[in-house]
Amino acid sequence: MTQTVAPTRRRLLFAALASAVTLGWAPLVHAASIFPFIPDHYTFTQQQVQEAVARKFPLQRTASQIFDVVLSNPLVGLAPDRNRVTVRLDARLSTPFMPNPVNGVFTLSSQLAYDAASHSVILMSPTVDDAQVTGQAAQYRQQINAAGALIATQLLDRYPIYTFKPEQLQFAGVNYEPGTITVLTNGIRVQILEK
Repeated sequence: MTQTVAPTRRRLLFAALASAVTLGWAPLVHAASIFPFIPDHYTFTQQQVQEAVARKFPLQRTASQIFDVVLSNPLVGLAPDRNRVTVRLDARLSTPFMPNPVNGVFTLSSQLAYDAASHSVILMSPTVDDAQVTGQAAQYRQQINAAGALIATQLLDRYPIYTFKPEQLQFAGVNYEPGTITVLTNGIRVQILEK
């Protein structure tokens, strides 16, 4: 993650910029960008996303007033070919209609978006890509998939995976905001644009 510029370094850079303008080098400074030390993007790692998502689990919920569901052990993945984040969750489901609880795995995927109010990159509109259950639950697969989709929407929709600090989006009185969000093989890149 890009570090903020120390106050002393800022003063030196402003002095250098002022000198450049005074000496007539302004066109050269502008061509190289007025603030070349302001990044045009931030990249955060898969591990940072993993840590953010893991804080939400384990969770226990009732879905469709039929299933008691415990979700645990989230494993975050990156799907750059679809520009999505994936989350694999272990699930334990119980219902009065089955004599024993069943174990399963849900795999969700989500778009990413920027929420200006919270200054966060958030999961947006997660969907269940796959649901696998063991034991006697095969006859309830449709209901289990529906329960998983409902829980994914309730729990992970608009969930923040990275929150920008104010100093990351403002410098020298200029405000910046995230632009295009791109899922890479090793992290998530967020473009930074001047407002």
